[in-house]
Amino acid sequence: MGRVPLVAVAHGSRDPRAAATVEALLDRVRLASPGLPVRTAYLDHAAPTLGQALHGLREAAVLPLLLTEAYHSRVDLPAALNEARARDPRLRVHYGTTLGPHPLLLAALERRLSESGVRPGDPDTAVVLVSAGSSDVRANAVIADLARLWSDGGPGRRAGWWRVVPAYASAAGPTPAEAVAALRRAGAPRVAVAPYLLAPGFFADKVRRESGADVVADVLGPAPELVDVVLERYAQAFAEVAAAPVA
Repeated sequence: MGRVPLVAVAHGSRDPRAAATVEALLDRVRLASPGLPVRTAYLDHAAPTLGQALHGLREAAVLPLLLTEAYHSRVDLPAALNEARARDPRLRVHYGTTLGPHPLLLAALERRLSESGVRPGDPDTAVVLVSAGSSDVRANAVIADLARLWSDGGPGRRAGWWRVVPAYASAAGPTPAEAVAALRRAGAPRVAVAPYLLAPGFFADKVRRESGADVVADVLGPAPELVDVVLERYAQAFAEVAAAPVA
């Protein structure tokens, strides 16, 4: 199993910082698992495509570098995968699940807040958990559930934050600015934004510019917790009984 290449598929962005962040994360995956071949692919705006990344392989574990199940993981990625398999029917694919939800992502979010000067679980700090947002209500519900879990303390954590609420940078409400304003009206002493975003780019810049929070943490990026999640999802891909999805 350890020699089957991992093909990590990110969303892709015109912003070069996004690809650099994805590569930094995968470099840490390579360091954590020496001998594991790791390739990068993008769904849009960047190269290589999934088909290009799979070229020449007979077997691969395809892992979505996406934080929630939504249109890209349910439709775009399976369609790209089916195109690749149509070109090479001998290709054997183990299909992994998205990175989130996962308890370690809460630890990564707290790491980024701590790096921004916010003590994890600070009772005087309200947190706005910001995702990119989706037209898929199920994906947005995952973020709302994660915010409730985090507010309650989460697995192995004590509740402490003044409050944790969800917000969405696009396609749904409340926006980060609306969520921050609502917390201030409710009496929150300080408001911090925790971006549930993998890499810098349009949404991360918009949140930092427009949220109006006291603190805006960095994106998740190559956090050590994400490295662990990637390797866990890689291992799980070989345990899945079902075939990779068909668009």
